[in-house]
Amino acid sequence: MATLSYSDIVPKKIITFDDGIYEVVSSHVARKDMGKPSNRTKLRNLKTGKVSEVVFHQAEKVEEADVEEREVKFIYKNRGEVWFCDPKNPRDRFALKEEVIGESAQFLKPDMLVEMREWQGELLGVHLPIKMDFKVVEAPPSIKGNTAQGGTKQATLEGGAVVNVPLFINEGDIVTVNTETSEYVGRAEKS
Repeated sequence: MATLSYSDIVPKKIITFDDGIYEVVSSHVARKDMGKPSNRTKLRNLKTGKVSEVVFHQAEKVEEADVEEREVKFIYKNRGEVWFCDPKNPRDRFALKEEVIGESAQFLKPDMLVEMREWQGELLGVHLPIKMDFKVVEAPPSIKGNTAQGGTKQATLEGGAVVNVPLFINEGDIVTVNTETSEYVGRAEKS
């Protein structure tokens, strides 16, 4: 485990702080007037999924967490639980609460391989590819000349995610989505 100074606490780092484990969502190092610099961060608790704002000052240091990743296969979601198995042994099944996985749960597809984070023997959540292709299962029809709202509409994707897409996207189209920001990236080729 490495020790991080206040300015090394940047997005995507996983740190231990206040007897918990957190992923840095955002950070901004700033100096107010003649004061000492500080790092204003947003941290997501990897056990509970809650995001909190924390300010780190110049003298403060934190430990980088020693997180291991292993490949697992997503099976299904049911009653707030997300079920996975070992890809080499489908009988070895386990569940995580949907709150722990967070927004990533809406982008999971059956039989999809993902990276599971593990810290001190405790399962923390999954790490998805940044861009993924999804089939549009529900999209309102486009009305000609309906561009007053910026030319977008909401579409429901397989897995239940709802994203804003351009007006020309219809049911059955395959779209590429950024799983970190939940934003439409482009239209994918139909297979």
